[in-house]
Amino acid sequence: MNVFRFLGDMTHLFSVLVLLLKIYATKSCSGVSRKTQELYMVVFVARYLDLFTDYISLYNSVMKVVFITSSAAIVWYMRRHPQVRRTYDKDQDTFRHVVLVVAALVLALLFNERFTFREICWAFSIYLEAVAILPQLVLLQRSRNVDNLTGQYVFFLGAYRAFYILNWIYRYFTEGHHSRWISWIAGLVQTALYADFFYYYFLSWKNNVKLELPA
Repeated sequence: MNVFRFLGDMTHLFSVLVLLLKIYATKSCSGVSRKTQELYMVVFVARYLDLFTDYISLYNSVMKVVFITSSAAIVWYMRRHPQVRRTYDKDQDTFRHVVLVVAALVLALLFNERFTFREICWAFSIYLEAVAILPQLVLLQRSRNVDNLTGQYVFFLGAYRAFYILNWIYRYFTEGHHSRWISWIAGLVQTALYADFFYYYFLSWKNNVKLELPA
């Protein structure tokens, strides 16, 4: 554990709490991609298969449980809650997310650190997380006007990945050149996907205006 890892975990947790607050308080999921949320649920389940077999620390176990249950809760709200599901932008959220799942699985089978079930699941989760935000970004570009809570959710998700890259750099120089190349490449790709959003988020903050993305 180091400060960059901790900050990454906290910004990730905060992004989830912001989204849950938006859905719970407003009883609306307008502007939120259900497909991105479903992808994240798959990511967490695949990555944390070791939850009941390998104990690392209480902090580690709690964070795994929180991310799995919170992602499942968001998907449940968007699919089952009678008020929330009526606000879902089905006509706008049309990204073919199954393609991302298949692509991530193929990459995991071809490029992994060890050809074992657990390692393939871990690699699959890393590849899928790198692109899971795409349906959300596409939805925001189509709707253009982004409400504050949704914008903050995406911003903190991007910040989480940026902190994790700093965490990997720190560990590389302090833990005997520790590195997992799959995480490095996928993390850089994921951060790059946020670049355009960060630019317009900064402009809206600087000019104190509502966040709008180009079509």
